[in-house]
Amino acid sequence: CIRDRIKREKQSWFSRKTEPFFEGMNNLYSRSLAAFLRKRWIALPFTAATILIIGFLWNHIPAEMAPLEDRSQISINTRGAEGVTYEYIRDYTEDINQLVDSIAPDAEAVTARVSSGSGNVRITLKDMRDRDYTQMEVAEKLSKAVQKKTMARSFVQQSSSFGGRRGGMPVQYVLQATNIEKLQEVLPKFMAKVYENPVFQMADVDLKFSKPEARININRDKASIMGVSTRNIAQTLQYGLSGQRMGYFYMNGKQYEILGEINRQQRNKPADLKGIYIRSDKGDMVQLDNLIELTNGIAPPKLYRYNRFVSATVSSGLNKGYTIGDGLDEMDRIASEVLDGSFRTALSGESKEFRESSSSLMFAMILALLMIYLVLAAQFESFKDPLVVMFTVPLAIAGALMFMSYSGITMNIFSQIGIIMLIGLVAKNGILIVEFALERRRMGMSITWAAVLGAAARLRPILMTSLAMVVGLLPMMFAFGVGAHGNRTLGTAAIGGMFIGMIFQIFIVPVLFVVFQYLQEKFKPIEWEDLDNSDMSTEIE
Repeated sequence: CIRDRIKREKQSWFSRKTEPFFEGMNNLYSRSLAAFLRKRWIALPFTAATILIIGFLWNHIPAEMAPLEDRSQISINTRGAEGVTYEYIRDYTEDINQLVDSIAPDAEAVTARVSSGSGNVRITLKDMRDRDYTQMEVAEKLSKAVQKKTMARSFVQQSSSFGGRRGGMPVQYVLQATNIEKLQEVLPKFMAKVYENPVFQMADVDLKFSKPEARININRDKASIMGVSTRNIAQTLQYGLSGQRMGYFYMNGKQYEILGEINRQQRNKPADLKGIYIRSDKGDMVQLDNLIELTNGIAPPKLYRYNRFVSATVSSGLNKGYTIGDGLDEMDRIASEVLDGSFRTALSGESKEFRESSSSLMFAMILALLMIYLVLAAQFESFKDPLVVMFTVPLAIAGALMFMSYSGITMNIFSQIGIIMLIGLVAKNGILIVEFALERRRMGMSITWAAVLGAAARLRPILMTSLAMVVGLLPMMFAFGVGAHGNRTLGTAAIGGMFIGMIFQIFIVPVLFVVFQYLQEKFKPIEWEDLDNSDMSTEIE
């Protein structure tokens, strides 16, 4: 009594005023936990249901590499058909430039550049604090507007949160085939399904069969009879059409190249090739029309290879409300419908990084859980007690996913960091409960009372650390300005997991401790500690 009176006299005024509240909270928690332990069978189905919720939400929350941030930068790439003139693409890019001025008249800067067959318009918006609209809203308006400009094609792009100035569409899907003929046959069908899919916008493919060509088929029998070799035919066409350098000559002290080439007026049309004459081995001039057959066709201006296969990369933007994960799922579905077994598919650019980061997340989570389990097994000198702590992890992950789903937040690298961070934070709370419950059990308490009093003894530290973490992350959850989307994602995932995990943890962990401790003691009796138990009766009272 004297010791308690001295202790109360040393307490501050604030402590004396708030202590009754905390003692009442502890008593209420102890009674609630004791009542819950009488229906402990609920804990295991509840934990199993939590794992099912995790599986459902994990598959239904949209996934992407990183949320798109407002960087006040938009880029529009223009591209003309094969063979268009510089003047044509210049006029088209200028038309797009005027369109930008009408949609974003208060843009800080609009810069246009034009090269052979393509162009670029870079838009720099005003600072976020000086405008009442977002970069994404302007990009959406531009995407709809440029689709009406059909003289050439335009692609609106926004810089990824990772990758800096690197361009390219978010979805980049690579088709691989053993020969070019198969790609030429299947690409129109594949692209038709991509164009009609509501997930994609501004889809394009790098392999285009748009370059006209004339194929020359030599009648070898006829050429042999007339004394003309195929080598002579090839060399004549090369010297006459390629403009190849054949030598030099000097005049007035200057050196000039000698280029072999037929006059333009005599080679403007493919049919003009038949009018070329070739000297036979007898010295006679033979017209090429007697030796060849011309067929017109088309071919790609450039061939692409990926992993040694002939390839074509399908690039696409995403309509509003869809993520890169949705886009890749749709590409996989279209590929399964259109491509046969001889084709292979792969990813490139941001799509490849997204898939790699997704697989790395699962590896990081499994590794984190394994490391925590091994450390706890060494700490408790038991393989059973760490299991009680590890069962708290699904509670926190479910809380994080529920907050993300309710807030409309995607599964991205920031939310993944928050989820991995939760594994260590919630495990710490479970360690406190299990450690104190084990200590009381070894002092002679029953398993149930050891769980109740061990949890009640650590209730304040658990609430203090968990709520401090939640309050500290609130500014991130409600962030605004540059980088706000990443901060909100990380803050929401961490706060949701910490808050929900804390509420469930203080009830589920003691129940799991009772269940696992009871099962262990059936096979291996506990070793009692020879300690002074004078405080036990006071704690029970």
